[in-house]
Amino acid sequence: MTEKLTVSQCQRLKELNAPEELINVVFETREERNESYRTSEMKLVRKNKELIFELLDNEKMPMMCQIENKLIKWLTDREGFTKVTTPIIISSKMLEKMTIDENHPLHKQVFWLDPKRCLRPMHAPNLYTVMRDLHKVTNQPVKIFESGPCFRKETQGANHMNEFTMLNLVELASVEEGMQMERLVELAKSAMDAIGLVDYELVTESSEVYGETIDIVHNGIELASGAYGPHVLDEHWGIFNTWVGIGFGLERITMAVEGYQNIKRAGRSLSYINGARLNI
Repeated sequence: MTEKLTVSQCQRLKELNAPEELINVVFETREERNESYRTSEMKLVRKNKELIFELLDNEKMPMMCQIENKLIKWLTDREGFTKVTTPIIISSKMLEKMTIDENHPLHKQVFWLDPKRCLRPMHAPNLYTVMRDLHKVTNQPVKIFESGPCFRKETQGANHMNEFTMLNLVELASVEEGMQMERLVELAKSAMDAIGLVDYELVTESSEVYGETIDIVHNGIELASGAYGPHVLDEHWGIFNTWVGIGFGLERITMAVEGYQNIKRAGRSLSYINGARLNI
């Protein structure tokens, strides 16, 4: 009769970012299993402590923040984008202009503060508004981005969080009609180059809101999604020019870069810091 790790042993090793092959090992005896578990736990605890000291002594900011800074530097220094900051609380009318009404699947995932206000599930409504008004003021192409938290009632799996960080860029009135997808591919590749991620693929998908999208995928996990217009949504916002946009999930990108098994290691947390478990 063979032995596997107990549920509590598996949970503990997962918290310490053990790889799946370590968790799924089969043993001949219970004693062999327990000895292997103790050895693995000690090694992983040591690794987590090393990550904490590396953050405190050298890096000074978590990996997700480092990745965010690399993308911001790429956008501002190389691509000529300007950073904007917009409200986290938005109105139900803004979501309705994105076609997210009571019949839309995303409506149930929204954190509602009251019938008319919610925590933003995405940056798009705010960025639509800002890029439209900037274009009216300047009569020039607009290249802006925002980085900050969004909120959705997601499934509590290894790749989802209720509070997550998105970096969204939008470029209005600077791409020729018919060249939008080419520009999205160019931006996607340049962004991954900026953060040093080479193991990814670009996949064309269909979105509930945006129709055709191009996604950046790593090991089957979507890291970013790009869309373009003219689009059926544009008239709701007074947009009449071509545009392209990409939303990057910073926690998921951090998972890909660092090889984390769970997204909670990368995001805002009281249990993890820089991917390291605090309760060790």
